[in-house]
Amino acid sequence: MSKLLASVFCAIVLTSAALAAPTGSAAASASAIPSAVMSAEPEQETTTHASDDPNGVLWNLTTTSDPQPIRGTLGASIMAQQNIPLQQMNPDLLAPPTTDNGDIPNFKWSFTMSTNRLQTGGYARQQNVNSMPIATSMAGVNMRLEAGAIRELHWHKEGEWAYVLSGQMQVSAVDTSGRNFLGTVNAGDLWYFPAGIPHSLQATATNPDGAEFLLALPTPTSYSSDLYVQLTDWLAHTPKDVLAKNFGTTIEAFDNIPATELYIFPGAAPSPDAVAPEDPQGQVPSPYTFLLSQTPATTYAGGSVRIADSTTFNVSTGIAVADVTVAPGGMRYWHPTQDEWTYYISGNARVTSFASSSTARTYNYQAGDIGFFPASYGHYVENIGDTDLHFLEIFNTDVYEDVSLNQWLGVIPPELVQEHLDLPADTLAALAKTKPVIVGSTAV
Repeated sequence: MSKLLASVFCAIVLTSAALAAPTGSAAASASAIPSAVMSAEPEQETTTHASDDPNGVLWNLTTTSDPQPIRGTLGASIMAQQNIPLQQMNPDLLAPPTTDNGDIPNFKWSFTMSTNRLQTGGYARQQNVNSMPIATSMAGVNMRLEAGAIRELHWHKEGEWAYVLSGQMQVSAVDTSGRNFLGTVNAGDLWYFPAGIPHSLQATATNPDGAEFLLALPTPTSYSSDLYVQLTDWLAHTPKDVLAKNFGTTIEAFDNIPATELYIFPGAAPSPDAVAPEDPQGQVPSPYTFLLSQTPATTYAGGSVRIADSTTFNVSTGIAVADVTVAPGGMRYWHPTQDEWTYYISGNARVTSFASSSTARTYNYQAGDIGFFPASYGHYVENIGDTDLHFLEIFNTDVYEDVSLNQWLGVIPPELVQEHLDLPADTLAALAKTKPVIVGSTAV
């Protein structure tokens, strides 16, 4: 893989693969560059040239059984204790590229390392600042419900965004005007509840194993899923005479309410065709679900992308998402204007994050891993496996935005680019004037 080119303003790498993207004949394009640019020689060097070492990844999960901290003439084999599976999963931590430098807060976490809350009917495990301190603006939950199992009626002060990983879910809610909602979503679909909207979640019986989903929450540092307001917990800690007065019934009507919160519990599986109960206030004006799986993907040379934000999923004013697939050898690169929380669904990825001031670190990600990148951290995502890489880019914003390094350099005066990078004329001519988004694996 070629050298990382990054700046505090823009994230991304510039590779020969991106430069080979078809933008017309390189020779024809070169003729459009002023001859002074093509032939200009710097009067004097102001710094040494970057190393010619490509710094490629040295192995992935399937290519070595004895990973060691050795890159070229650097490093040495481990003589003491080793955790071979972890070493196989993290080649760029064990044998980092020489472009890595300095120290960066950890930006990798796996739900496998999270404490799991086991319930009758499912489980929930979370990631917050306790597990990844750099992720101060977003947190995540991985939840599993058996068929019919219910995540009880609750609400919280943060908005809740979800992506269905497997199975089918039915969600219900009521807004502050008393209007109700009931919707069904499948794998690859979304739901979003604005802050303060009471809601519940239930797995249907369409999949006999139930469902699993990912929650992402724009949140302050102190976030924890244990801080949600649960219906059963609230009623269990309210005097029964108050409950009787509120609901216009007898105290005895509440003899069987739970003494503690249920959180996740078994239930009768709902029909996937169920509709919301009749409501004199009517239905919410905009649905809380979005069928992202049925949205056409935009295809590029190295993969495809689906985008969902408030322009298409109107109620999702706090979260925007890019559902990204990258073919083997391909690469996704961009610069978000907001912090980014990334979740890997399948495949094997390599990511270098540049944090300015000559500081950079390279990590590797597999299914179930989480990444987090502050808005000023430039980065790329490369598929280093032999199958498609599938991941989600999740932003704490209402509208998805990105900036391409290739396009940035392609649409400004070529003389300016040449002064910075001293590129060959054909490379300078081939810089894309439209956003590549995902580049393919055709490296020179």
